[in-house]
Amino acid sequence: MPKRIIPIVVIALAALALLGYWLLHRGSDSSQIVLQGNVDLRQVELPFNDSERIAEVLVEEGTTVKAGQVLARLDTGRLLPRVAQAEARAAAQREALRKLQNGARPEEKAQARAALAAAQAEATNATSQLQRLRSINDESKGRAISPQDLEAAVAAARMSEAQAESQRKALDLTLAGPRVEEIDQAKAQLDAAEADLALLKRQLADADLVAPTDGVIRNRLMEPGELATPQRPVFALAITTPKWVRAYLSEMELSRIALGAPARVTMDSAPEDPLTGKVGFISSTAEFTPKTVQTEELRTSLVYEVRVFVDDPQDRLRLGMPATVTITPTEQTANARESEK
Repeated sequence: MPKRIIPIVVIALAALALLGYWLLHRGSDSSQIVLQGNVDLRQVELPFNDSERIAEVLVEEGTTVKAGQVLARLDTGRLLPRVAQAEARAAAQREALRKLQNGARPEEKAQARAALAAAQAEATNATSQLQRLRSINDESKGRAISPQDLEAAVAAARMSEAQAESQRKALDLTLAGPRVEEIDQAKAQLDAAEADLALLKRQLADADLVAPTDGVIRNRLMEPGELATPQRPVFALAITTPKWVRAYLSEMELSRIALGAPARVTMDSAPEDPLTGKVGFISSTAEFTPKTVQTEELRTSLVYEVRVFVDDPQDRLRLGMPATVTITPTEQTANARESEK
């Protein structure tokens, strides 16, 4: 073979190789969407519900916490005596209501009957004394009994009758028991006492600041001895589940994906060990390209926000970390594209 033909053959073989590589990888490249984004997650600030000095702060920044774990405590030195006082007040009101509901004891009823019998006996005696004086006065034609003695006997008889009637009414009240209104009033007073007690117990429980969900302490903002208020958070908690990568794509790429489309997320620190995920959110409105988007062709375009939720059991992703998202279009969108062709 002439020497001048060899370079031509080499160039032709290289061109064929490049063409073959392009043809081989064209379908795979076009079948996937590669986006650049940043890791995002939810974050909550945790203040106490009441104002008091902080007694303990139990976790440090970067600590992984579980839902229900106690993170800090308030000083309860002044709250505990108030709880004890409210418990005693509720107990006293509870016994007062039970006393009204049970009514009079048998001994009290017997005492009321005995008092009525004594009053009736006194009234009978006073009436007999009055009748005797009147009989003597009539026989002596007013000479044996003075008018003053007769008037005193009449008054004594009337007084004894009134006392007997009073004891009769007292016995009726004892046998009837308390009024319904009195019982209802005692119930209302007991409800108020128990409500005050429940409020103080809630304040006592709120003296422990607990994690509302699993997460990682991002910031420890207050220390023991500081005055906590509902307006001052003690911690900033990053919720580790779910995590997602926020990315943006163009309108042409938007038609190629759907909710639930599988995706891979890779980090610059470990490109060979991707994480799995899926498309969990696609914005319905367009927006101007944010400054964080790193592709040049999108810098002046209208784009749509996409969130790819990621499975990260080892907690490798950090808030704000850049990540590369490779989305595989779903079967429905792929079939739609084929039918359009």
